[in-house]
Amino acid sequence: MKLPFQPKGVIPACLLPFNADMSIDEPGFRGHLRDVGSVEGITAVTVNAHASEVATCTIAEQERVMEITMDEVGDRLPVVHGVYSDGSHLAADIARRAERQGAGALLVFPSGTFASGGAMRPEMALGHFRTIREATDLPIIVFQYPLASGLGYPVETLLRICQEIDTVVAIKDWCNDTKQHERQVRELHALPRRISVLSTHSSWLLSSLVLGCDGLLSGAGSVIAALQVALFRAVQAGDLEAARAVADRIYPTTGAFYDPPFLDMHNRMKEALVYLGRMKAAHVRPPLMKLSEAEIAKIARAMDAAGLSPETVYAKVA
Repeated sequence: MKLPFQPKGVIPACLLPFNADMSIDEPGFRGHLRDVGSVEGITAVTVNAHASEVATCTIAEQERVMEITMDEVGDRLPVVHGVYSDGSHLAADIARRAERQGAGALLVFPSGTFASGGAMRPEMALGHFRTIREATDLPIIVFQYPLASGLGYPVETLLRICQEIDTVVAIKDWCNDTKQHERQVRELHALPRRISVLSTHSSWLLSSLVLGCDGLLSGAGSVIAALQVALFRAVQAGDLEAARAVADRIYPTTGAFYDPPFLDMHNRMKEALVYLGRMKAAHVRPPLMKLSEAEIAKIARAMDAAGLSPETVYAKVA
């Protein structure tokens, strides 16, 4: 059953547990979905994205992930399905499969091809989204990367995508530039068909939300969704004191998850859930590797500093 998707609020991107042999830990994933899905106030969940190590998953595994997700939470929450592929025709095929399986929206990653000069060829980005649009009527969230990565869309290109592709409803903003972020919030909101901005600037989330974001879509929601909901609600209510108090609790997790090297962020989130007793093991697929004991201990200290425990991690924040 496909539930209607609204591009707003707190949308956790779910982790994907693996067994020691690198197969998907299906019972563990079901438990994780139930944990995240139980958080009061979230508006959707995302799968087959960065947090679920989609780059290492086959199409068959992505379909199985979606099947399990729909079985566990699909009757209660809209499901956002990642579209991760360099080829536009392959991305369109993933989109069709996601729609057939009941996805409520798509999170479209940039093609890796764009890193070799795509910013100079905006028609390539537009063509990529048109190909996906022709395959499905599902709402699209555009994943905006940092421009320095070579995968980010110049603001002018982003505006064209949002105006010319009628199913684009939001961006997931990871531009990692405060000035550009604010510009995108202002200009996307001002379009004749208003486009929502979902922040994924989890290392400076309070600042990002205060700029006027409509919500957030982040892998950190796999661990701290309840804190994210509390922060988002406080900002929406204009209660800066309450927002700062929640941000103070989130702050220790920021370093634990997002300190260099950035590529270990979801690896670290798995270790956090192991420490909190909500995941059996923190196996990751290569080229990711097991963290050092010193870093795992640092993550444990951060969870303690944030006041998280097995009983409270997914509980409503007072």
